[in-house]
Amino acid sequence: MKNFLAIILLAVIITSCNNGNSDNKSEAKDSKVSSITAAGATFPLPFYNIAFENYTKKTDILVTYGGIGSGGGIRSLKDKVVDFGATDAFLDAKQEAEMPAQILHIPTCIGAVVIAFNLTGITDLKLSNENLSDIFMGKITKWNDAKLVASNPGTKLPNVNITLVHRSDGSGTTYIFSDYMSKISKVWESTLGRGKSINWTVGMGAKGNPGVAGTIQQTVGTIGYIGSEFAFAQKISYAKIQNSAGNFIEPNLASISAAAQGDIPADTKVMLTNSSDAKAYPISGFTWLILYKEQNYNGRSKAQAEETVKVLSWMIEKDAQTLAEEVNYAKLPAMAVTKAKEILKTVVYDGTPLIK
Repeated sequence: MKNFLAIILLAVIITSCNNGNSDNKSEAKDSKVSSITAAGATFPLPFYNIAFENYTKKTDILVTYGGIGSGGGIRSLKDKVVDFGATDAFLDAKQEAEMPAQILHIPTCIGAVVIAFNLTGITDLKLSNENLSDIFMGKITKWNDAKLVASNPGTKLPNVNITLVHRSDGSGTTYIFSDYMSKISKVWESTLGRGKSINWTVGMGAKGNPGVAGTIQQTVGTIGYIGSEFAFAQKISYAKIQNSAGNFIEPNLASISAAAQGDIPADTKVMLTNSSDAKAYPISGFTWLILYKEQNYNGRSKAQAEETVKVLSWMIEKDAQTLAEEVNYAKLPAMAVTKAKEILKTVVYDGTPLIK
């Protein structure tokens, strides 16, 4: 909450500096832009941190990003206190209807939600769909449960209680995970369902991907879901997950990329979970930056709108996409880049496109 309030305060200050008051509106319209503010998902946070830092060095325009969760990013954009938001769960029709104006989605990379765990001396673990569902619904409570042993022959699983860790905040990571679980388990779909927040019946909550990752690192016997980069960077063990072809798949750039080999709609709003590709890691997904199609609002200058579109355009180009791979996110497939560029061409200021 403190982070969220800090982002709001920063955005208000920046907006005041950039836009001026009503008496200086004409001056504000022509003022030079020095900063862009954004907030949202923690799932792509390592990528956004390095990408926006590089963009600032390249352009001298400070891009400030607050990792407050997808729910916070959507709220920040709805309240018009940021230039753009970030979410791992695209807005559905109901959510879009609740926004003040039309929202556009720009995909930036593909990431994975991994099932991280902490067991002394064990780094290799396989989880079937049934294992995964039973653990996260509280039906399997011991690490040496017969079902887990059967999926992991040759591994001596300990007689230790399973401690489940999940997100406590509204989260696109939770949406990706729960979307996958709803596809593989009818019981899950009819009880817990899919969403950025879940009414958990078991486990303990932690804030953000960093919070869940930190809790798992510090406590033996824990298991939870986190963005893949947090597991990769912090060397947290993660399980191989059974995909739709029955293969146990390790999350890596190749298997994550394989999840995006199907058709992508014009608005790019598609879930990549449970891909039919036999080589795909099944809990993968796009993450998006979101903005208003009409950029003239709240006395916002055309210059500010132009710089916002420039940032988003740069994020889908080669330089930024190379950075994504450097921090273990899969780059966008060519089809997604093409469609993202077409979407950006529809962004307008007073009805006039900002990209020609």
